[in-house]
Amino acid sequence: MSGLRGALERISEGAAGRDAAPAFPREPLRLLAGLGVLALPVPDPVSSAGRRASFAEEWRVLRAVSRADGSVGRILDGHLNGAERLAALAPEPLRSGELAAVAAGELVLGVWGADPIPGEGEPARLVKTAGGLAIEGVKTFCSGAGGVDRALVNVRPPGGEGPPLLAYTDLSAGVEVDRRWFRGAGLRSSESHRVIFRGAPVLALLGEPGELTREPYFSRDAVRTAVTWAGMADRAVDCALGVLAAKHAGREPGEVVSLAAGRIVTAQRTADRWLEYAARRADERPEETMLPFAASLREAVAAACRTILDEAARACGSHPFATGADLDRARRDLELFLLQHRLEPALAREGRRRILERRQGEGR
Repeated sequence: MSGLRGALERISEGAAGRDAAPAFPREPLRLLAGLGVLALPVPDPVSSAGRRASFAEEWRVLRAVSRADGSVGRILDGHLNGAERLAALAPEPLRSGELAAVAAGELVLGVWGADPIPGEGEPARLVKTAGGLAIEGVKTFCSGAGGVDRALVNVRPPGGEGPPLLAYTDLSAGVEVDRRWFRGAGLRSSESHRVIFRGAPVLALLGEPGELTREPYFSRDAVRTAVTWAGMADRAVDCALGVLAAKHAGREPGEVVSLAAGRIVTAQRTADRWLEYAARRADERPEETMLPFAASLREAVAAACRTILDEAARACGSHPFATGADLDRARRDLELFLLQHRLEPALAREGRRRILERRQGEGR
């Protein structure tokens, strides 16, 4: 993609400043929009089916953006998820109009699914108003809050009974962003705040009840998240190897440091192989679910990321973290993002399925 390298360099150069003074990363997203990055999942022409970029290309770009700045990658991750769902599910003529605006770089999307814990407000729900459907209540971890233009919001139906619904929502009115809620050490300019909906207008309900977890989209969303993790881990690898090279300038690194670097590179290559296979599979069989493969992929990529962080800290020592160097930011971003996703339930389901398959096979 022509011009991407220069845009990534500019995004990377501004990452430390945005971390120090968190705000929605408008300039990075403007740069990406100008290169067509926001349009990667959008059909061309917008009235058609399909997508203008392969999954391999989309995920390569997402990983590179996450490497430049984890917070920008987090917002782009959600936007790409939302654009894919919008293209697949929105009714016409809303679909074509909204996709055209996305392709032109005029709309940035989010996907907001997290409900508040007790004490943070009532979970978001649909309400019927004279002007149509609207949303009342609260969502948390709303990445891009105050900056994205539309959100696909997982909401409770009127009355609160039944599976959640996926509401495509205009965020220009009826939305209050609680910027005091998100005080995390990592992903500080992802603007992942608590949002209070006060009659935000719903443009359309997308799909069926329980739509957010429908396949093949849900498992692809999961892989996209792992791609974002890998990009943040790439940043940690770059930083760690840079620190070690500077510390051992003019002399051979010792065995302990060299072993740590070897483990870092091995973990990065492990993530590479998993994600390469996932992209190939998604492009060859786009209508096929990636469950339960996605659970194994996420577990493997998350383990590789943690190995990278642990070995980097062991080899580099406390100095990068005490001084707030790039390695410190990379670690804070990645650790927080990994904590936002519970991997154990999906992995346990896959393990249980394989045990039962084996038991049934031996019973024949």
